[in-house]
Amino acid sequence: MPLRLAILSFWHVHARDYARQASEHPGTEITAVWDEDAVRGRAWAGDLGARFHPDLGGLLARDDVDAVVVTCPTTAHRQVITAAAAAGKHIFTEKVLAPTPAECAEIIAAADRSGVALMLALPRLYEGYTTAIRKVLADGELGRLTLVRVRLSHGGSVGEGTLPEHFYDPAATAGGALVDLGCHPMYLARLFLGRMPETVTASFGHVTERAVEDNAVVVLRCADGALGVVEASFTAPASPFSIELHGSGGSLVYGTPEPKLLLGTAGAWRELPVPPRTGTPFDLFVRHVADGTRDEENLALGLDLTRLTAAATRGSREEGTRL
Repeated sequence: MPLRLAILSFWHVHARDYARQASEHPGTEITAVWDEDAVRGRAWAGDLGARFHPDLGGLLARDDVDAVVVTCPTTAHRQVITAAAAAGKHIFTEKVLAPTPAECAEIIAAADRSGVALMLALPRLYEGYTTAIRKVLADGELGRLTLVRVRLSHGGSVGEGTLPEHFYDPAATAGGALVDLGCHPMYLARLFLGRMPETVTASFGHVTERAVEDNAVVVLRCADGALGVVEASFTAPASPFSIELHGSGGSLVYGTPEPKLLLGTAGAWRELPVPPRTGTPFDLFVRHVADGTRDEENLALGLDLTRLTAAATRGSREEGTRL
């Protein structure tokens, strides 16, 4: 029997991507849709051949829903995910898990009590370049790691723009470029550093003068002096996704701008092979549900992601030193 799914809201721009993946996956089918916007939800349910429920509780009570895809407003994650967990539904959710560490802890505890799978969409964790970089670090080829820099940007707030206006509502999003886009470089920087930083500082820009930031830089400082730099922007359509790692014994760069992984040691550079990705987060979620397992690293990084983005958001409110 296929895994029967419900899509919980089409608020997030990636909801349609997950609906497509679920429709195309041989082991899943979409049986129901709930949305806080009934007009939007009914339209999507009709397109998917699924039943629309205006009431979340009514959907979660259905016997033909085994798991849910949570793509509702970020600030509603705690309420929606804990309700799904209490109903015994496995949960695949868009990042971030929740805006605060306390809410994340409540969500994880609810999933633990019900024994359901819980997984975040952290796609770059499973990419081949991440696998290759982790091997370089494990082999010690960079020596003592001193700096990690990861940048991800797009032009969703400039030009024609691709982001819906509700993505700029702080009451729904809990943030802008950092929470929505910068989460990817944030969990990668945390992963490559190998530990949580000692301090977090941040500077947010409002290039398009919206209520949430559209330009962000975060600096993570570890106790041993190593630094992580996380950059995200909605205002740079030509900026390549890029990774830099620097250490006492060498440097590693990716995507500046070509998708090549280059290792520099002893004054020479060489290109390293990039293996295929280990799977999409959605594919891996379906596999975990089938196997009765859970991606513990995914959840641990998801919890640290919220800790870091929440700390960065608090830090960004400081004015800084004026010159």
